[in-house]
Amino acid sequence: MKFRFVGTGDSAQVPRFGCDCPACARARVLTSHRRGACCAEVRLDGRRILLDAGRTDLADSCEAERPAAILVTHYHADHVQGLFHLRWGTGEPIPVYGPKDAHGCADLYRNPGVLDFRPGLKPFRPLALEGLTVTPVPLNHSKPTLGYCLDDGDRRLAYLTDTLGLPVETERFLRDWRPDVVMLDATHPASHQAPRNHNNLPLALQILERLAAPCAYLTHIGHDLDAERLEATTPLPPGVHFAHDGLAL
Repeated sequence: MKFRFVGTGDSAQVPRFGCDCPACARARVLTSHRRGACCAEVRLDGRRILLDAGRTDLADSCEAERPAAILVTHYHADHVQGLFHLRWGTGEPIPVYGPKDAHGCADLYRNPGVLDFRPGLKPFRPLALEGLTVTPVPLNHSKPTLGYCLDDGDRRLAYLTDTLGLPVETERFLRDWRPDVVMLDATHPASHQAPRNHNNLPLALQILERLAAPCAYLTHIGHDLDAERLEATTPLPPGVHFAHDGLAL
């Protein structure tokens, strides 16, 4: 299994429109510090599976390499906006799996086009998908949201965004499942004292400490966390890293 962070930003992305903070100013000059909408991809045996579809240029990358499937964490626009263009394509249907959400996002369900929506994944019920065992786990967010635990028979990877803390049953499952790598929402800096919908950095680190995974990457990062890191770099615990767009594992 090969994993790549396609986007590691929050809904505002980095640089944030109209913002002149140090992180946004740097990202306008150095494209390596830009953060697109949060999404990722997995490759296994020549097949490509997308985790979320927030990139507005998604149709371009799918033109070059058609995905075998798309796993949607939830139906907020920054995680599915790339589907609005992609759906009007042609060819074989693309399966789109996700949580049970009667509303979805705008008219995607009513006008799916080439997309074959398969909503209603059951938490903790494994799905066999293109050589992977995919186990959805519930997350804490303002819309029905799932994280995905991926197992190729050799390595186990947990992709957990968007979330504020973890539900008790999800954390219990992860401790028993023992992922090799955890990708976790860390949107806000420590100075953000009352997070909503997303972890701040201290909360994310507390979760990772309890899960005790040997390796972890922080994603869904906002510009204010990048700006705080520029002002005062605080070392992360061993094995914990900040993800960046294009990072491949």
